[in-house]
Amino acid sequence: MPVFCTDAQVNERILNICERFQNYFSPVFFDDAGKALEYLKYELPEINVVNFSDGRLDTTRVLESIKADPWLHYGGIIGIHLRKDRKVVAEQMPDSNIISLIPRGEFVSSFYRVLKILIQNRQILFQRDLQNYLLQTISGSFVMDNDPFNVRTYANLVTNYLYNMNHINQDRKERLHVSLFELLMNAVEHGNCHISYEEKTRWLEKHDTILDLIREKCRDPEVRAKRVFFSYRITPERSYYTIRDEGEGFNWREQIEALETGVNLSLHGHGIRMTQHYVDNLRYNSKGNEVSFELDHRHREANVVPGVFADQEEVIVQAGDVVFREQEESNFLYYIVSGRFNIYSSNKLVSTLSPDDIFLGEMSFLLNNRRSATVVSQGSGTLIKISKNDFVTVIKENPHYGIFLARLLAQRLSRLNAHVAALQKSVDLPLEVEARI
Repeated sequence: MPVFCTDAQVNERILNICERFQNYFSPVFFDDAGKALEYLKYELPEINVVNFSDGRLDTTRVLESIKADPWLHYGGIIGIHLRKDRKVVAEQMPDSNIISLIPRGEFVSSFYRVLKILIQNRQILFQRDLQNYLLQTISGSFVMDNDPFNVRTYANLVTNYLYNMNHINQDRKERLHVSLFELLMNAVEHGNCHISYEEKTRWLEKHDTILDLIREKCRDPEVRAKRVFFSYRITPERSYYTIRDEGEGFNWREQIEALETGVNLSLHGHGIRMTQHYVDNLRYNSKGNEVSFELDHRHREANVVPGVFADQEEVIVQAGDVVFREQEESNFLYYIVSGRFNIYSSNKLVSTLSPDDIFLGEMSFLLNNRRSATVVSQGSGTLIKISKNDFVTVIKENPHYGIFLARLLAQRLSRLNAHVAALQKSVDLPLEVEARI
């Protein structure tokens, strides 16, 4: 876990907190932007900690490097900032994989909670390739206290994951984030803290934020003891979410009718209305203290084309189009932007590739061999055609792309070995057949 920070006190606290988690996270500290960028390129870490208010470190340069190549840096950023820098930092963040932004004065308790959430839900952040091919469905649950900080962290974590897995695009990411944040905040504010619409309206007329009112309500031990229960289940096709509080519930039918007939939304009250339009199958239990919804995923599309490939030739294919044939010379490899592609060897279907597989034809391309298979598009799709000279130039200028490609090939070989082992076990092949395999 690289830490871009020269604040000795913050760094000491990071070390101490990581030790409390039995060194599940191993922080590596940087006080120079150049060294930090070199580490990012070659280690491709899943978690980065950045002190955006550090006057001795060019954190803007680090952030811009991460944002310029999200294809490689799909992990999350934990940001630290002084309160006076909050607006400036927020302006730097759009389209970034921010997990959490922590004010310097609240760092100790907040950083601990973020790491706890990450560990309890590590399947949603780590080992993305493993999830693509083995897990398929992941699920998680968390019991939250009435702290809005947890709300934002969870909304960020879930939406980042779905975006990085190509399940949703940027627009859907923003809409899901709004929905999760609003419904979780409703569970805290109106459910556990029992803040009415009218009380919130009066408060916001005099204050900028609802946070202090929530803290005031939580001084009551009975309110402070209440919890919010959040669970999710993510499949390749859809994701499912449930949020439950320990409040008395509310008349959700009446609330929805009021929104539809036109209630004053000048200060708040937009959440339920927006969520109705942003997600699928929004429903409440009869008591009104539990809400669930679903989100349909898109399929066979990549969100990000690597920046270094953006200027290469784009190839549009339709169903039945042949990308290349077995025994042809391998002068190009292809980056998969969208679509599904059947792989045939000796006229037999042996595999199907999608944007999750990233490349087509990289093995024979790199080994300077003729194509070992024929590739046919299942339906419409888009590819980026990359010549050998261009790819070699990219690796010379960006050596970390070579490392990433090596990891990709190693993962494919590992999956192939696992597939062969499963096949041998399932059909109980004779020894001479196993030997040939």
